[in-house]
Amino acid sequence: MRPAADFLPEITFQTSRSSGPGGQNVNKVESRVELRWNLAASAVLTDIQKSLILEKIASRLTTDGDLLITAQDDRSQLRNKEIALAKFYELLRKSLLRPKPRKATKPSKSAVRKRLEGKKIQGEKKANRRRLE
Repeated sequence: MRPAADFLPEITFQTSRSSGPGGQNVNKVESRVELRWNLAASAVLTDIQKSLILEKIASRLTTDGDLLITAQDDRSQLRNKEIALAKFYELLRKSLLRPKPRKATKPSKSAVRKRLEGKKIQGEKKANRRRLE
């Protein structure tokens, strides 16, 4: 994947008042940060990368195709901006990872034999509980 700085021209930030505790500061300071990035308009990613990301984060995109990430964890606007960027890069990293293909395996002959022996013993126990006629 490309360096993080390549995405910065494509990202827009918007601030607003944060909810939650903080006293009078909450009513005055816009510390909540909203990161907005348009996947389709991105010049940094290839078409293959865009389709991979779209598969993973389609539910998080707006109708315009924008990805919205908000951060209001900290009282500092700058810190919230850093948190939003970290969330964005982590989301991209996870979206571009391809899972390892699963290799089909068979149980060993001894494992099959042990399982069948255990079943036979269990069946004999139950058979011995029956009333004899």
